[in-house]
Amino acid sequence: MRDTPKGRRRRFDPAGPVTGLFFLALASLFFAGGLAEENVLPVTTLLPVVLIGLGLVGTVRVLTRSRRRNLR
Repeated sequence: MRDTPKGRRRRFDPAGPVTGLFFLALASLFFAGGLAEENVLPVTTLLPVVLIGLGLVGTVRVLTRSRRRNLR
């Protein structure tokens, strides 16, 4: 755990939970597709969803980068 000055709380970084939720949702789609007789989402729909989701995750990580930086 990093040392923080007394009285100063670390700020919440939303990048981790957003990334985790995206990959859990993606894994659940693949899992449901494996259990179902037919495709849950066709490949023509799944590919843009994955690319847009990765773009959103990347954007959140870039926008919240200052929260993860430890300046001394």
